[in-house]
Amino acid sequence: MGKDLMKYKGIKPVMALLALLTLAQTLAIILQAKWLAEGISALFAGESVQEQYGVSLLFLLAFGGRHVIGLLQQKIAYRFAEDTAAGLRRELMDKLFRLGPRFTSRRGSGGLVTLVLEGVAQFRAYLELFLPRMLQMGITPWLILAYVYYRDLRSGVILTLTMPILIIFLILVGLAAKKQTEGQLASYRLLSNHFVDSLRGLETLKVLGRSKSHAASIQRVSDEYRKATMKTLRVAFLSSFSLDFFTMLSVAIVAVNLGLRLIHIDMTLVTALTVLILAPEYFLPVRMVGADFHATQNGKQAAETMQEILDTPLPEESADTAGGAELPSELNEGDILTAERMQVKHEAEGDASLEGISFAIAGSLKVGIIGESGAGKTTLIDAIGGFLPLSGGKFRLNGEPVRLTSQSWKNLTTYIPQQPYLFYGSLADNVRFYVPEATDEEVAAAVQAAGLGELVKSLPNGLAEKIGSGGRALSGGQEQRVALARAYLSRRPVLLLDEPTAHLDIETEHELKETMLQLFAGKRVFLATHRLHWMPDMDLILVMDKGRLAESGTHEELLAQKGHYYNLIRVQEEGVR
Repeated sequence: MGKDLMKYKGIKPVMALLALLTLAQTLAIILQAKWLAEGISALFAGESVQEQYGVSLLFLLAFGGRHVIGLLQQKIAYRFAEDTAAGLRRELMDKLFRLGPRFTSRRGSGGLVTLVLEGVAQFRAYLELFLPRMLQMGITPWLILAYVYYRDLRSGVILTLTMPILIIFLILVGLAAKKQTEGQLASYRLLSNHFVDSLRGLETLKVLGRSKSHAASIQRVSDEYRKATMKTLRVAFLSSFSLDFFTMLSVAIVAVNLGLRLIHIDMTLVTALTVLILAPEYFLPVRMVGADFHATQNGKQAAETMQEILDTPLPEESADTAGGAELPSELNEGDILTAERMQVKHEAEGDASLEGISFAIAGSLKVGIIGESGAGKTTLIDAIGGFLPLSGGKFRLNGEPVRLTSQSWKNLTTYIPQQPYLFYGSLADNVRFYVPEATDEEVAAAVQAAGLGELVKSLPNGLAEKIGSGGRALSGGQEQRVALARAYLSRRPVLLLDEPTAHLDIETEHELKETMLQLFAGKRVFLATHRLHWMPDMDLILVMDKGRLAESGTHEELLAQKGHYYNLIRVQEEGVR
């Protein structure tokens, strides 16, 4: 993580406390080795066990202190990791909401769900293990080495020369493991997205008779993830074995040297025992880092991916759209919404996706937004809904500027996309999406108004029937009716619809149309669609062409002009013939 690690709130005092505890723990390790060596050498020299009670008590105190400090380190690291991971999850969710649905669709909803749930948990484990290990590796070996140099110069030189071997090996293993982990994470994201897409399209696959053949695709993606995981595990097992082997070999070199010098009476037994006891402790932090390295790599990769999302710049919002007064909780019939030369740019130096969009609506009007594919219909809906900040122009309510990305504006809007998302839960809870506190009676009224009454009667558990991923599957028309029930229940005055019937057959669309037109009553409606049979029912039509407003007016006015709208009508009529 490097410098990014120091950005987390509260990490500096936590690291300072952990460093002090590591220092105390290292001193306990050294004293433990010293008193144990003194006790054993005294017994070897012929002293009685009773005479060693004092040294034994000191050894036990140092031994116990070492492990108590270790427990404190774990507790502090766990608490910090838990708080930091929870905060990171909140930041990530907030940033994803601000980046909007387009960013989510590009990254894949399955991968992002996995990142928010499992990725954050892996990051928590990474912090919990990494912080103590990093400080132990930076403090413990060097204090032990200094003490060994103080007790025996030759042993200190041997330990100094053997440590770089382990460090170099650890770096090489890290590079190999990083490559494997990145491959595993990429494969996992692919598996997550593939799984979510498979669930969403399962009904369609069944209708087309392709559900069994799709199993081969699922098997292939699963095998790729399994192979990536096995490669990572092979590297992990091999590196753990090799690290332990080189550690034991280094300790053996120290032990042989000490043994030969004891034979030649070149050093005392107490010094030899002290060095021999401290040698494994000298290499232990490196071994622990190596052992935990693979366990924390997924967390590190997840943290880097999350940081990449957090560092993703939001589309620039022009200075004159960044303000805006606090909006009322509802709109009156006489309120006027005005757009003045609205502009949207996805990149500061790129071309504008929307340019010079201006219109005004007074009261409860239905606004149809039409145009060919790529004309800017969805971009305009996203801009009005606050999913894309304006790069220029203004949006006003009764002459006062409105910040479309503000929460107060979003509280006035209901958004119905082409394919509404149904989460796993009861039908009633799905309808309560915008109004969680709604009563059962209010939900039942919304369901009836949306034309779902017959469906509810046919369900074994009625409104309590589980729907969404893993629950009862609904048809495309029924899913849209659930979205309409949400809009009815929310009572929000501004309704935004982005191609809500594009994926439905014409018969289902006509069934929904009457219900939707009733729902539109008393609301300010913005309906983006390519199906022109809706337009005679609209009070105002905005005809989009290459991100610009080509013309606007009522159905009759635009037909009389014989411009873009007239041509679209003719093309669609010829297509029907």
